[in-house]
Amino acid sequence: MSTLRELKTRIGSVSSSEKITGAMKMISSAKVRKFEQSLKRLLPFKTQIKSIMGHLLDADGQYTSPLLEERGEVNTVGVVVYGSDDGLCGAYNMNIFKHLVFTLNSIREKHGSQVRLKLFPVGKKMVRAVSKLASDNIEVVVLDYVDSKMEGKKVNDLTLSLQDEFTRGILDEVHVVYMNFISLSRQRVKSEILFPISPSTLSENAGVAGSNKPYIFEPDANRIFNEVLPMFVLSSMQEITIENRASEQAARIMAMQSANDNAKKLLDSLQLEYNKLRQQSITTELLDILGGQVEQ
Repeated sequence: MSTLRELKTRIGSVSSSEKITGAMKMISSAKVRKFEQSLKRLLPFKTQIKSIMGHLLDADGQYTSPLLEERGEVNTVGVVVYGSDDGLCGAYNMNIFKHLVFTLNSIREKHGSQVRLKLFPVGKKMVRAVSKLASDNIEVVVLDYVDSKMEGKKVNDLTLSLQDEFTRGILDEVHVVYMNFISLSRQRVKSEILFPISPSTLSENAGVAGSNKPYIFEPDANRIFNEVLPMFVLSSMQEITIENRASEQAARIMAMQSANDNAKKLLDSLQLEYNKLRQQSITTELLDILGGQVEQ
């Protein structure tokens, strides 16, 4: 049976843990709001890019770009998988990893079991998880400048590096697996094809220009298209990175809330046990006193 001193020590420890998880929850909440603001700041730029794409597509011109080129035979596929550098975010990394495995199996089904896979993990936790998948047909590439907390310039560097490998034929396709941020209480794992850029993705932007045509393009429309298309990809990767960071913090809020609730339940249980043991101790002392008076 636990002594009063041991129970008091455990109560103090659980109380401290409750305060820590509460503080971590507040910090993560502040970070989520920060990333939501970043998404809002990115929106005007992406909206403008979509508007330009819409004007170009509404002009019914013929556009060619190496970023649109679909390979007849796909031999090597690159997969960027986002995770976290830190823990204490529940099943966040595990859910992304499971979806990564599903994505890899889908790629094999589509292009054959002999297709080579090149994985680009983002975040220390994901690097550790993905390293277990390394085999003859799966290469894990860990880039020194890439982590889950990378800022805009490093995101652009990663995107341009992938774009370069695609245009040079080193990679025939590039996929991205990440956690899509919907709201504070809702996130879902998502995978997208970054390269080649799908015509259906571009057609979604058609009509954005509305009735503002006709336009005279200077220089020619195809040249503008090839200038704007990489910007569209860069803005998409910026959005993916911010969404993933917001999702990580949202998952951490839920994990800290769960830990905080469990700590409160344990604290109440320990406090009840402490009170019972203290009452029992007081009762025993009173009986001893009464027993001594009777003997006298």
